[in-house]
Amino acid sequence: MHSLKGKTVLLTAGPTQEAIDPVRFISNHSSGKMGYALAECLAEDGATVLLVTGPTALQAQHANITTFPVVSAEQMYEQCLPLAVRSDIWIFAAAVADYRPKVVSDKKIKKKEATLTIELVKNVDIAAALGKFKKPEQLSVGFALETDQETENAQAKLLKKNFDLIILNSLNDSGAGFRHDTNKISIIEKDKIITFDLKPKQEVARDIVRYIGEKVHV
Repeated sequence: MHSLKGKTVLLTAGPTQEAIDPVRFISNHSSGKMGYALAECLAEDGATVLLVTGPTALQAQHANITTFPVVSAEQMYEQCLPLAVRSDIWIFAAAVADYRPKVVSDKKIKKKEATLTIELVKNVDIAAALGKFKKPEQLSVGFALETDQETENAQAKLLKKNFDLIILNSLNDSGAGFRHDTNKISIIEKDKIITFDLKPKQEVARDIVRYIGEKVHV
């Protein structure tokens, strides 16, 4: 396994939370386990890890990891911008909310009507935005969690967001996806696909880090 000593990695992890009012928000089921497992494996392999994390119950342990906690997608984007410039490797493992409420109430919304309509607007696509100014010597790694046309959708994201490789998870695979301690992935590049067996997320992280190590030492 090639060492990543001397490399700086920008890594996003966890969910984002998009406020509706002071007590409610829109989010998803991401626990951050996959991202944090990656952070530890990267650090163990010698990398300096800049971990931009949404709200999770997890804590990074390794001394090589610096944590930057954020809440919303916009905060994650703003935090990633300056870190991306000085990072050799970008890994986008966070489950970033695609939309946020157009208007955030400054007071708790009271239960009055039988229905409530909340208008949503698109969040910035962090990986795609950063991908526009990625340098040739930087490696960008994305994640795709899909429920249908998994490979086709992941390949489309690979091109659209200027990834060098993308990690595909399918919610159709038992034991994979959110909240599990295991995961089953495929690593997709423009010209090849490598599929791995279901494994504990720590072992999945090692597979990914090993693959990245081989890519940056080609």
